[in-house]
Amino acid sequence: MSRWVDAWLEGGGSEVARCFVQTGTSAVPRLAEHRDYLGYEEMEAMVREAAAVVCHGGPGTIMLASNLGKRPIVVPRRKSLGEHVDNHQCAFAERIARDGAILLAGSEEDLRSHLDGTLGLAGAAAEMPVAGAGPGPAVEMFEQLIDELLDRTRTARRRAVGSASATRRRA
Repeated sequence: MSRWVDAWLEGGGSEVARCFVQTGTSAVPRLAEHRDYLGYEEMEAMVREAAAVVCHGGPGTIMLASNLGKRPIVVPRRKSLGEHVDNHQCAFAERIARDGAILLAGSEEDLRSHLDGTLGLAGAAAEMPVAGAGPGPAVEMFEQLIDELLDRTRTARRRAVGSASATRRRA
């Protein structure tokens, strides 16, 4: 993603926006300001002040942006690029993108287009769609998926205990 950000900045982005990248263990950008890691409060302040937020496909980062009223541009980490152990971020990001909770950038061109659109509209595209007073659609979907997962886990445990009980009775 650092290479994509540098290319966007070289293509004129540096004239319209200051860009900061938290790199973690990823490649360091040549043109954008950057640091390895930020503390939570500092990250929250950066997201709150940002006209556009670009992040990986982790639910925590997406929910932080959503809770601060931002619709993030999400570039999910991919297994094929050695960025993650599997493609769970791609699956998660694709699912919540269908609800409009994020802008999905699966390519450098997508990232450029989303950044240009978000900044060209004075931040309007970066705002979360307001569906009501509750949490955004991405947070609601995430909560529903967790609830379903927990229900399946409980059911599987009950079946396993029931099988163990039945086995003991026969012996």
